[in-house]
Amino acid sequence: MAPTLSLSSPFGVLWDLDGTIVDTGDFHYQSWERALPEFGIPFSPEKFQRTFGMTNEGVLAVFTDGTADPALVDAVAERKETLFRDLLRGNVRALPGVVDWLARLHDAGVRQALASSAPPANIDLMLDELTLRPYFAVVVSGTGLPSKPDPAVFLRAAERIGVAPSQCVVMEDALAGVGAAKNAGMRCIAVTTTNPAEALQAADIVVERLDQLGVDDFQRLLDDV
Repeated sequence: MAPTLSLSSPFGVLWDLDGTIVDTGDFHYQSWERALPEFGIPFSPEKFQRTFGMTNEGVLAVFTDGTADPALVDAVAERKETLFRDLLRGNVRALPGVVDWLARLHDAGVRQALASSAPPANIDLMLDELTLRPYFAVVVSGTGLPSKPDPAVFLRAAERIGVAPSQCVVMEDALAGVGAAKNAGMRCIAVTTTNPAEALQAADIVVERLDQLGVDDFQRLLDDV
């Protein structure tokens, strides 16, 4: 029999989406690489690497050094997301171990939320193609909220599932996301989809893939919360 989790009090698990549930890095790269020059903004691979986990507003602030006006941000973001969804549609694949952990946590009675910086249309596309909605009590988009590493999206998700931040574990891949989890007072498990392990050491547990995460490791993290 597979090992199961034991809960002594309510817990929440807050999932990032891009890079944690689905590896979308190449699609984001291609869509930003195409969209930015259309508006006269140079694309830089080095700057792109810094943007994982951020909202579009945060990404544009990186690429324009904070000089883009709101109208330009909206126009570039709309173009980029159209390109992104065109590339992604029909190519959504869950990363190894994701579905197994979603099911295991759900069966254990853990309250789960999706807390992503992505726009709602992107979230809908990925959740619907993977049929993952039943696992999440709530879905929170970071659109309109401060970009990670600000903890706003995680704090809102915790509030909506009725679990104190100190009782939440965040599943992340991005430096900004790990920072947001820690700024929210939450524990964090990081996967190395978009960053090397040594860059994610602020997380409580770092794994290459979620199918390498042991139930005993997760249980110890819950027991320490």
